Amino acid sequence: MFANNFKSMEKNYKMVAKTFFGFEDILATELRNLGAMHVTKGVRSVQFEGDKGFMYKANLCLRTALKILKPIASFYIRSEKEYYQKLYQFNWQQYLGVTQTFAVTATLQTELFSHSQFVALRAKDAIVDAFRDATGKRPNVDVQHPDVAIHIHVQRNEVIVSLDSSGESLHQRGYRTATNLAPINEVLAAGILLLSGWEGQSDFLDPMCGSGTFLIEAAMIACNIPANIHRKEFAFERWSDYDENLFNVIFSSCIKKIREFNYQITGYDKAPSAVAKAKDNLRNANLSDYIKIYQRDFFGTEKEDKDKPLHIVFNPPYNERLVSDTEQLYGSIGSTLKHHYPQSEAWFITANLEGLKYVGLRPTRKIKLFNGKLESRLVQYKMYEGSKKAKYSQD
Repeated sequence: MFANNFKSMEKNYKMVAKTFFGFEDILATELRNLGAMHVTKGVRSVQFEGDKGFMYKANLCLRTALKILKPIASFYIRSEKEYYQKLYQFNWQQYLGVTQTFAVTATLQTELFSHSQFVALRAKDAIVDAFRDATGKRPNVDVQHPDVAIHIHVQRNEVIVSLDSSGESLHQRGYRTATNLAPINEVLAAGILLLSGWEGQSDFLDPMCGSGTFLIEAAMIACNIPANIHRKEFAFERWSDYDENLFNVIFSSCIKKIREFNYQITGYDKAPSAVAKAKDNLRNANLSDYIKIYQRDFFGTEKEDKDKPLHIVFNPPYNERLVSDTEQLYGSIGSTLKHHYPQSEAWFITANLEGLKYVGLRPTRKIKLFNGKLESRLVQYKMYEGSKKAKYSQD
């Protein structure tokens, strides 16, 4: 799968971007738009080729990637013993210094091993033993903040060893310090916005905005602001071949592509604490000029300009304990959209598949996603001018 001749690393090399289920297409599009070569979709991942500068750019700019992995070796095994031996024989000193710290994570799609923890542990043993036998010293393990993060994927009989160029998951954008009870993951939010067709083409509303994640991601898409501009660091900055000048050049060129946005992004939340937290996050993201947040209950609001298109995206609360609460919440969402938001396109994600029955509107699209471990649906409702008629016939 990956070339085994690592001594003569070409300028371009294979990489893998990890993502959530359902985002493979939009991540592949993002990669092509950034200039990636040989883009191929997998499951929850997209493989591509690029050079070192592109790896920096991918980490900085991709909105729907969770991690960028750089494969450095692949080999076939028949046993645990062979797995250890091949890892022991690999030239680790090319990537890891004896004074650096490292950590190993593993994922499995194989019958050779049953526990990923064991696979990671054996890899750590092989690396430590190889260093000790060659130099008399060994690098230390640091699970929390390693200098070099190594990822091992075992698929049937094939072992793929990669370096994790990102470090902490790329959803940790760096702008969110204040969180409310169940903030939506930033990569999930960005992917939902891109799936909804959001490009900054109209006014935007999140009527249940919580800590403001959809608002911030929507503004960053509209203004073409790199997704991870606020991040403190990436793992590749601790690699021995890190080129700070190159990173600065890439960073500057991405900043130059930021564009103006001529519409309004608005958020409502009925909880004062959520509004305060969202405003903090806006300030952290330097986006207060583009986004207005109000303490309002969506069910008591109506569209401010009935004739202008409006793009609505939100994540309703999903802690309803009683069936009657579910019925009331989703019924209110449907009737508010139908009666008070003509000329609007509304999208929301929910793990409450029962609740969708009570919306009372027919979704124009339904997309299966996962919010954490919860199977969810991203649904789209289009409110036409005709929806107003329904108001009078129903009342």
